[in-house]
Amino acid sequence: MFLSIEDRDDPSPFIERLWTSRSEYAGEFLSVAANHWEMVVTRWRGESFLTVRGPETRATPCDCPADGEWVGMRFKLGTFWPDFPPRTLRDRRDVTLPGASSRAFWIKGSAWEYPTYENVDTFVARLVRKGIIGRDPIVETVVAGEQPRVSLRSAQRRFARATGLTHAAARTITRARYAVQLLREGVPIRDLGTILESVQKTNRAVIVEEGWPHGGVGANVAALIQEQAFDYLDAPVQRVTGADVPMPYSKRLEQAAIPHEEHVITAAMATLEGSR
Repeated sequence: MFLSIEDRDDPSPFIERLWTSRSEYAGEFLSVAANHWEMVVTRWRGESFLTVRGPETRATPCDCPADGEWVGMRFKLGTFWPDFPPRTLRDRRDVTLPGASSRAFWIKGSAWEYPTYENVDTFVARLVRKGIIGRDPIVETVVAGEQPRVSLRSAQRRFARATGLTHAAARTITRARYAVQLLREGVPIRDLGTILESVQKTNRAVIVEEGWPHGGVGANVAALIQEQAFDYLDAPVQRVTGADVPMPYSKRLEQAAIPHEEHVITAAMATLEGSR
């Protein structure tokens, strides 16, 4: 891949994940569906800027410049910035904050130094201390499946205000990303009985392989699922395959020809669209 990514957890109740990335050369990638908003510092060609990004309900193609560096703060559901409601940022309606200098940007009339991956947790703690970002505990209660101490309508309104999404949409995105995680960490399943048992439990199937889309193992498995578990399916079987081209010798072109995480998330989201 032309992008190298490193990430880590953080003990802060406001942060879901901290990450940093660097590009070796220019390219395009899919920004996958996500129910969290984030702040991203970009450093490119001697310039720096900070962008506030909202949740995404679908995968979006994005251009990536060469030799760029990024530091990201992904916030937990329920954390929000009142000046930038998540619904106004949703689906790539990003906002870049004005720069104060090459090393700082403006927030509420004050110049803040751009954070680095090493001190980003201190930066977030300062945001909290200054009251710039806050957290609505109702969101955590709803996500946990507990009964909030407010009316259902009030809980729905507060959830949408803090996240920019309905609870159903946020749950759908979470399920799709979790499915990708299981696929990434799991052992390939070769036993048809195990596959059919999984379809009976989830009512969905996503088949991932690096081979060509026609005449491969994935096509055969999809046909078997349709034949033997059709009544259990709530959505068409989705297939994620390599491109229908001869495998290139160039490493860059090879990476473009095989499936990646964003393609799997898009397929998983497609199986869940009817359950939103």
